[in-house]
Amino acid sequence: MPDGTATRSGSSGSRTSSATAATPPASRSSTTPSPGWSAPWGQGVRTIIEMVSMTRLDCVTGSASGMRAALVQAIHHVKHRSRFGGPLIGKPAMRNVLADLAIESEAATALADAAGRLGRPGGPRRPGRAGVTRLAIPVGKFWVCKRQPAVVGEALECLGGNGYVEDSGLPRLYRDAPLNSIWEGSGNVQALDVLRALHRSPDSLEVFLAEAAAASGADRRLDEAVRELRGQLADQSELEVRARRVVERMALVLQGSLLVRHAPAAVADAFCASRLGGDWGHTFGTLPAGVDTAAIIERAAPF
Repeated sequence: MPDGTATRSGSSGSRTSSATAATPPASRSSTTPSPGWSAPWGQGVRTIIEMVSMTRLDCVTGSASGMRAALVQAIHHVKHRSRFGGPLIGKPAMRNVLADLAIESEAATALADAAGRLGRPGGPRRPGRAGVTRLAIPVGKFWVCKRQPAVVGEALECLGGNGYVEDSGLPRLYRDAPLNSIWEGSGNVQALDVLRALHRSPDSLEVFLAEAAAASGADRRLDEAVRELRGQLADQSELEVRARRVVERMALVLQGSLLVRHAPAAVADAFCASRLGGDWGHTFGTLPAGVDTAAIIERAAPF
């Protein structure tokens, strides 16, 4: 509250938040005093930055989880709903939508997992890993958190009016979807943070691109995307104006590399064709003909 009195959520101060019980605010106060300093004298800012980075990673994993939860609801509903003379799961247009959502969800999970493995305490500390983490987390925060509202909204549409009813659980997911993109720095903050990291640690870019190029030769669309990204980053003219475009491309290239290396061929091929090759529309459900939607949906189905 403005007078410092704790609210029902346990937070204090004049700052207000639209966070819900599902996503409690990070500013929530603790009733247990700290036993001592949380950082050596003079290292407070560095410690805070590390803490913020981990909170941003929480946002990425939270958004990836929200996408997955919405996707599971959509697939389950469509598998048990019949319309237009047969089960919805058998309709090509609906299969395209579900497969597209499944690709987006798996790519988000892959990026969140990669950023988490590289940045977690006790994780791999090979040379250059810190550079990948320094870029991967804000890149993931920028892109994955922005994709959640679109994914949840499309999944809700798969349920029709049932998805708008509170009992389905999707309205809560939809309300919470924008929060992670706002928390700990919204889109512009993340994009500019990436540029700042590139400026202060130029070597981090080569490490990041090496990580993306780890699947070199496996898919020509990915290889071309990596080359194009190098060119975009080498061009320093009006880089801040192009910040969002560049960071978005960094996210897609890294996701493509992860899926090519670790996902089934059907998933990786569909991702590279649509997100990297440009054979895609502006809404979900616009994957190109020839994509193995059955295999993608089967992999994403909860049971």
